[in-house]
Amino acid sequence: MKILDSHTEGEPTRAIFEAGFDLGSGSLAEKAQVFEQNYRDFCGSVLKEPRGNDAYVGALVIDSEEPDCAAGVIFFNTVQNLGMCGHGTIGLSATMAYLGLIKPGQYKLETPVGKVEINLKTPNRVSVTNVESYRLLKNIHVEVSSYGSLIGDVAWGGNWFFLVKKSPIEIRLENLLELTDLSLKIRKALEVKGITGSHGAWIDHIELYGAPESAEANSRSFVLVPSGSYDRSPCGTGCSAKMACLAADECWPAGKTWIQESVIGSTYALAYERGDNGGVIVTIEGTAFVTAEVTLIFDSQDPFRFGI
Repeated sequence: MKILDSHTEGEPTRAIFEAGFDLGSGSLAEKAQVFEQNYRDFCGSVLKEPRGNDAYVGALVIDSEEPDCAAGVIFFNTVQNLGMCGHGTIGLSATMAYLGLIKPGQYKLETPVGKVEINLKTPNRVSVTNVESYRLLKNIHVEVSSYGSLIGDVAWGGNWFFLVKKSPIEIRLENLLELTDLSLKIRKALEVKGITGSHGAWIDHIELYGAPESAEANSRSFVLVPSGSYDRSPCGTGCSAKMACLAADECWPAGKTWIQESVIGSTYALAYERGDNGGVIVTIEGTAFVTAEVTLIFDSQDPFRFGI
């Protein structure tokens, strides 16, 4: 097993190669289900404290049976699998370049929710063309104690998001605890109200928007991830959901670059084209750096070897 860490605009990815897990002979989506059901201890041991933290996303790299794909990947966090992960795809691409598995150029990766295209522009600069994204629900009201009625949209960008257009709290790193608390309350309010994604899917990501700090950016965001932590990057799938809402409202034209700023000030460059099924195909561009080569040590005497 080979494990390398990277960060994409501040958000960490832990890529796992040559794991040798028995995931069966089904589709990649079916293999992802087997992985989630049978290898949760591994996921916890790799990503949770004391070896990691809630910000990490894992990228299990496996062979793809699709001849046009450079690899298959199953993204996961400390709670569950992810359908797609924008920052993880950028980080994995930079890691594969570091290992000499790919060179600058265009490739495809297979994910459980479909194929994504990557353009490795330099060993560290990557653009990702995501799966088709769309808005499901518009102007949903939720009541949150201390904040009253908040309005947001439900959209899919590879994961499910509730996007609040105007955050009642300024999106700054010093407000991290308040932003996290608000987002957790919003997620709970959605659950109580029975608001879900398609087919009853849990809306596990909450995205708050506000004014950017940089003159070059169009917007600034805070993104709560399923574990209850926050995304240090602008969140690739969240950006895709955001662009789907902008396109549905005809607030931003196809092909024009949108700069999304994260709560720590890092940015993605985004653009979209219209999809075949009424949604949008979003391209996310960002920078990633490999930070470590990791050797896992499991001591049978360690009570926290599977994570805390």
